Amino acid sequence: MTMHPTAVLVRRPGHLTGDDGLSALLTAYHLQTEAEKGLPAEDATQLPARYRAEIQDPQTAFADDMVCLALDGAAAVGCVVVTAPADGRSEIKRLWTDPAHRGRGIASALIHEALSHCADSGITTVRLSVWRWRTAAIALYERCGFRVTDSWDAREGLVCMEHSRQPGPKPGQTACP
Repeated sequence: MTMHPTAVLVRRPGHLTGDDGLSALLTAYHLQTEAEKGLPAEDATQLPARYRAEIQDPQTAFADDMVCLALDGAAAVGCVVVTAPADGRSEIKRLWTDPAHRGRGIASALIHEALSHCADSGITTVRLSVWRWRTAAIALYERCGFRVTDSWDAREGLVCMEHSRQPGPKPGQTACP
């Protein structure tokens, strides 16, 4: 049975707070990603500077972007970042669900919220990159309408995907299972 988070809260630029749980989610995301790449770090201080900057000051790092947090009660249990549009498209980054809360539809709800935000903003193409070993994430993205596309990122092991929709009625059609 799929259970959704109590709420998905959209936090737009200028509305992030230091105590909203985003830094902890980003820390977990980056530590897991670096470990999967074979570059384990014991804690956030050992992460590359660009990732530490996101963790230490997400309000500045994502000042032009839209950040969604999934909440279970008052606890942040998932996040996703949608970049500000560039060349008519946005990018989904940092999709993460706390491992203790997986299997409840949180990632699907976050993707749906991200796609709805893009549709409301008139963005018709949303892209993302995902490490090829994250097969469950790739399957989720495909269920949500993303398709593998030519790579725009030269890093070895990345799968690039896009979601496109025609301009028109706002989607209730961006449902992810």
